[in-house]
Amino acid sequence: MYASARGSQPHVFPVSPPSLHHSTASLPRSPCITSLRSRRYKNRTARAYRRVTGASDMSAAGDRDLRELAPLEAILFDIDGTLCDSDPFHFRAFRELLQEVGFNNGVPITEEFYSANISGWHNDALAGALFPELDHAKAMEFMDRKEALFRKLAAGELKGLDGLKELCTWIEGRNLKRAAVTNAPRANAELVLSLLGLTSFFPVLVIGSECERAKPSPDPYLKALELIGASPHHTFIFEDSASGVQAGVAAGVAVVGLTTGNPEKVLRDAGASLLIEDFRDPKLMAMLQELDPAAADKQG
Repeated sequence: MYASARGSQPHVFPVSPPSLHHSTASLPRSPCITSLRSRRYKNRTARAYRRVTGASDMSAAGDRDLRELAPLEAILFDIDGTLCDSDPFHFRAFRELLQEVGFNNGVPITEEFYSANISGWHNDALAGALFPELDHAKAMEFMDRKEALFRKLAAGELKGLDGLKELCTWIEGRNLKRAAVTNAPRANAELVLSLLGLTSFFPVLVIGSECERAKPSPDPYLKALELIGASPHHTFIFEDSASGVQAGVAAGVAVVGLTTGNPEKVLRDAGASLLIEDFRDPKLMAMLQELDPAAADKQG
């Protein structure tokens, strides 16, 4: 059924993905499934990304002064890799099913390959990229199987990033507007929010595939701003993938990048204004203190 993918080694995506070129070279073997927090492949992935995309430092976007966002009005969140470190579950699901269908002659994909080619992209693009010679409906059947396996693996094990609970309390205490914006299928997004206890926290959930264009196009973030009635000039976004950062920057919104699964340089090149490890990062705490609308009200 997936014979077209046998013996193939897709290259990294360009800025607009959706097809991967093929060669006969084999991917390196990965001895075991390990956490994607590992930085083993940081430098090589960053070089590959810059080589294919031609990305530069994008200083105009990356050097944006976040203090200009005051008074802060809203915060938008990606879901996978941002609210939680869900990438290990996605990686395991892709690794198992791609090996099952004989992708790359059955050699398991590596974390490097997953981070460079799969993480952050929506399923329509991935279906065509991984299986370009396969009927799209058949390729999407594979993606549906993968999502079902992800939900099975994630149930009961998924946890929010460090500091998430405290950040949500801070946001609620200041009555900031918020929305969750993701390229994940709705079933995945709703499951993750439920597992994290955040279903009621987000009054708005925007799904990329339900917009005219998904990330890295700005449409999902523009739709979120419209639905919550927020200005891009007083809003920032939490994102963990290059495509997500690009979407936020294209929407005219400052982006804080989380280094949960992608190299810092890749996120910076995509346009992130600030990079943090998690929601307890001192750099984030300092920024929020600068933007705290409650403190501004007291001073006024």
